[in-house]
Amino acid sequence: MKITHGAPSFTLNHDLVSLHVTCEGGMLAPVAFRLGDRIVSPYSLSPWKPNEIDADLPVLLKNLRGDFFCLPFGPQENGLPHGETANCAWHLVSETANSLTLGIDATDVAANVTKTISLRPGQTAIYYEHRISGLEGDFSYGNHPILDLSAMPDGAARVSVSPFRWGSVYPEVFSNPADGAKQSLKIAALFSDLREVPLADGGTTDLTCYPARAGNDDLVMMVSEDATPEQPFAWTAVVLDGYVWFSLKKTADFPATLFWLSNGGRSAAPWESRHLGRLGIEDVCSHFCDSVDLSRKDLLRNLSIPTTRSFNRDEPVTLRNIQAVAAVPENFGLVKSIKPDGAGRVMITDGDGLSAVSLVDWNLV
Repeated sequence: MKITHGAPSFTLNHDLVSLHVTCEGGMLAPVAFRLGDRIVSPYSLSPWKPNEIDADLPVLLKNLRGDFFCLPFGPQENGLPHGETANCAWHLVSETANSLTLGIDATDVAANVTKTISLRPGQTAIYYEHRISGLEGDFSYGNHPILDLSAMPDGAARVSVSPFRWGSVYPEVFSNPADGAKQSLKIAALFSDLREVPLADGGTTDLTCYPARAGNDDLVMMVSEDATPEQPFAWTAVVLDGYVWFSLKKTADFPATLFWLSNGGRSAAPWESRHLGRLGIEDVCSHFCDSVDLSRKDLLRNLSIPTTRSFNRDEPVTLRNIQAVAAVPENFGLVKSIKPDGAGRVMITDGDGLSAVSLVDWNLV
């Protein structure tokens, strides 16, 4: 256990990856990936440390960083935001040279959750597994990775997702002016192309270029197209300076992906307009970032979009995803596709046909 960015954290080190996971909230970050002669660390650490903000705020905000598991996803009427899994202490279950397994008995949902984070020799990939036992009823859930793109020039990072069948801006006010917050996108606007998303003041904006729209925090949701034998997983990709961060998911487990575009739009504490250039890439089964109670209303059923999953206490559920980085050629642009390239590789291709290969056991998603 080490103190990392002010929070006691578990550590896991391998030949190409070094990572930290907070005890409270189970939050992954920082993570250092070795790409040849470079060390890259794409995951966000908040601009504050836990002891620098109001002690009454939830751990979610005190430790805010990297990736964490939310069960349920969103606020709760009588519980912590994003659940105890994102706020309370995880304990060490087991560890090996290649893996770290943590556990939590989440009283708010009356379930046990184990988090296993694994690495593979010679790979710059992180394999996630959350095993949920004892849970009964309909619940929303999701992963919540946050990348820090604040050092990139405006619009320099390139953001893309695998084909989606439905996209929408959050259907209510996401950044409330009464709370000193501001947003730029048109409420409830539908879109089919990330390059043409309606703005509140008219016109459209390109969400594939980030950081952008300074002084705003916005949220959008894309529902992934179903998997096929040729495309067995859905993906999200962010091209940074000479490398790409990407995630792989199973659409049956995580039907949608949220983009939380956080670029200084929140002025209240602890944000103070300093959470800049952050991009949340959240694979979820949820109705946007809404409460589990609202997600249970199944408001998108007419579109065949699930917003909760039915759990049985006698049938454990395992959710998996993969997050990785890979070096890309010079002038590599917006990712157009990520496809299997044999049993243990993926091919990442941009719109101009440039490609990069990454060693990833994609069949483990």
